[in-house]
Order: sequence, then structure tokens, then C-alpha cells
Amino acid sequence: MESKFEKQIEEKPEDKKSKNFGSIWGDITLFLKKMLDIRNDTDKNRTIEDVKDNISMQGHTAWILIFSILIASIGLNVSSTAVVIGAMLISPLMGPILGVGLSIGINDIDTLRKSLVNLGFMVGLSLLTSFLFFSFPLFQEPTAEILARTAPDVRDVFIAIAGGLALIVAISRRSKQTNTIAGVAIATALMPPLCTAGYGLAVGSLKYFFGAMFLFTINTIFIALAAFLIVKFLRFPMVKYINSAKRKRIAQLATLVAIVIFSYSVFQFYQLFQRDQFTQKAHNFIEVMKGEGISIIDEDDENISYENNSIKLVLYGKTLNESEIKEWEARLVEYGLPSTTLNLQQGVDDSDLRAEVQNLTDLYARNQQIITSRDEKIRQSEDKIKVLEAELNKYYKVPFSQLSKEIKINYDGLKSLKYSNLISTNFESTDTISVFTTSWYDSIPNKDLKETNLKRFLKTRLDIENIRVIRE
Repeated sequence: MESKFEKQIEEKPEDKKSKNFGSIWGDITLFLKKMLDIRNDTDKNRTIEDVKDNISMQGHTAWILIFSILIASIGLNVSSTAVVIGAMLISPLMGPILGVGLSIGINDIDTLRKSLVNLGFMVGLSLLTSFLFFSFPLFQEPTAEILARTAPDVRDVFIAIAGGLALIVAISRRSKQTNTIAGVAIATALMPPLCTAGYGLAVGSLKYFFGAMFLFTINTIFIALAAFLIVKFLRFPMVKYINSAKRKRIAQLATLVAIVIFSYSVFQFYQLFQRDQFTQKAHNFIEVMKGEGISIIDEDDENISYENNSIKLVLYGKTLNESEIKEWEARLVEYGLPSTTLNLQQGVDDSDLRAEVQNLTDLYARNQQIITSRDEKIRQSEDKIKVLEAELNKYYKVPFSQLSKEIKINYDGLKSLKYSNLISTNFESTDTISVFTTSWYDSIPNKDLKETNLKRFLKTRLDIENIRVIRE
């Protein structure tokens, strides 16, 4: 009888491969779990305390909010992105929003009530501050930074969700990451929409006000929703109540609020997604029309109405007849706009006028080319003149008038003095020699010595080596 220690069981190659694969997959799973798991490094109690501490908007925090709103309003007014970013880093707006998400996640009705009250106070104070700032006519010019906060799209939803998740994860760590918190404050951009809403109230534009408030609402809801999801995922401790019936009611209320917020968030996301899809399809349709020779002006997004399911275009140039208009209306189906109304506004046919304008434009362009060519020739001629002047200066660089006066003072017996340039060559190189011709009075002795001294004087005075002094 074989001993169990001596008995060998042959393993099939398939079994070995299966075990090896299972081991590798287990190692990969363990590695990914270790890398991505956030539960081990979470300080739940401290996170709850930190969020609750930043909910209140009283005292110093309220004044910080006022000043940050003023800074953001100034940044929007001057279209300075750097100033707006600085204001977002100062702003304490994130506290009550995280408080809403946390309190719903742990069934803390008192914290939820406090968060909502402070959130409402925060919004009201921000709107009042920005309204007062933009009430001055000097600051009511609609800048690009302001207009960029009046119409949210689906990308703002993704930013708010990702930012909220990053923020609550960063806060829940045992070691806080302040750079992450600052980055989320910038990315989610809660302050600029509130300032823009105050601008809309100041200038009497409900469109700007509701558009900016819609963007702020989206950011607020999805940040709170992200906090709620992470709190639930990390299984933060629930608030316990002595009265079990009260605890049950609070849990039901918190669940109801969570469902309402989640449902409204999904609805908002769907509406924004549908709006963006409609706008993109409308732009594609307009580009096709332009590509087929139809001249379109005033193709702003304001003329693309998702609410009315219509596209309004103003045409110029050649007018379209009824059959052509119906053909374009029928082609809306090809671009995913089956029930969209195409409203084309066109004037009289001004093709002849446009052709004349084009002819004048072409004539002007040709004249400009001629003028440019002429200017280039003039410039080239001026450059040649400068080169020739430089060459002449090489030959006539002796200040003869001044020099003759100095020589007359130093050499009394000199009757006359002549100057010329002598160009000589040995057929290998060419050289220029400055020649001075002297004429002396007969009574002057030692003329050779005087000419030698004169030659030495001229070399020193003119800094010219090739000088020849000859007697007439």
C-alpha cells in the first residue's frame, strides 16, 4: 500500500497553466486594489469635523466671501483670468456645499439644515455684493469673461462631478492635500457664475441672471452629489438618535432628499446633453449650407433655439426660391433635426452688387500690389545710393577745406596746395593714394625738409598711411 507521502499525482499541463493564470490574475487584482483603494487611508471622524467646521458663513468667513466676490467681479469686469482665479482660491463657498452632501450621507438633519441656511446666506450675500459693484455704469460693459458664464453645457457637469469627487477624497485623507482643494476650487468655478448673476440683476438682464444661476446650481448639486456618493462608499458612521422613530423619519427624509437631488441632477444632465447635441447638429447643418455656396450672416448661438426647436438664419446674396427652401428643410432629417423649424430670412437678390464690390476689391488688391512693388523698388534704389555714397566716402574722406587752413598756419612759405586721389594697380591689387601737390615761394629754403614734415603731419592728422607729397 502506497504511503500518501510517496504517492505522486501527475498534474496535467492545462492545470498548471490554469494555476499560473489564476496566480497572475490574483496578483494583478491585489495590486490594483492596493493602488486604488481609498478606505485604509481615510480618517472618517476628522473628515466630518473638518466639513462641519467650514459650513458656517458668519464673522470672518462672511467678510472673506464679500472680498473674494469683489475681487472676482473686478476680474470679470477687466477680463482678467488671473484675478478671477485668485478670487476662487480665497472664496469659502465650498464649505456649505460639502456640508449638504455629507449630512445627507450620514443622516445628520441638523447639519443639513445648517448647511442649507448657510448656503442660502452665501448665495444672497454674493448676489448682493456683485449687484452693488455692477450697479455703477462704469462697470457694466459685458466682457468675454462675463459672457462665458451665462450658458452652461454638459462639460460643466463632468467638471463638477470630477471636482467634487476629487475634493471629498482629498479631504477624507489622513494627510490633507491643500493643492488638490485649491485646484478643485478653481476648476469648479463657483464664484464667477454668482458674480455674473449679480451682473445680470444690475443691468436688468434676466437671461444673464438665470443662465449664470443655472451654471451655479449645476456645480453646487453635482459637487454635493459627489460628496454624498463618496461618504456612502466609505461607509461614514451614521448619526444615531435616541428615538428610533425619529431616526427612521430622518433616514427616510435624507433618502428622499438624496433621491430628489439625484433625479434632478440626472434631469439637468439629460437636458444639457440634449441641448449640446442639438446645437452641434445645427452648426453642422449650417456649415453644409455655407459649403454649398449659401451666404449666411448672424449665425450666433442665439439664433439656434433648443427650446423652440428652430434655426433662424439671415441670408444675403442670391435668394432661394420656394423649392430650394423646401429642399433644405427636407435635408434637416439627414442631420438629426427631423422636427426642427428652419427660418430663413433673405432680402432682395444683390448678386450684381456683390459682383461689383468684388471687382472693386480685386482692383484695390492689384493697386496695392503695384504700390508695394513700387515701394520695394524705391527701397532698393535708396539702398544702392547708400552703398555708392559709402564707396565715395572712401575716396573723398579728407576734410580739405579745414585741413588747408591748418597747413596755412603752420607753413607760411606755402603758396598753394592741391589734393587728389590716385588709384593705382599692379594688376594683382588696387590701391588708393592721397596726393598733395605743393607750391612754395622761391625765397623759402629747405623745401624738402618742409615737405617731409608736411607729409608726417598729414599722416598723423588724417590717419592715412598712403599719402604722397609732391612739389609742383
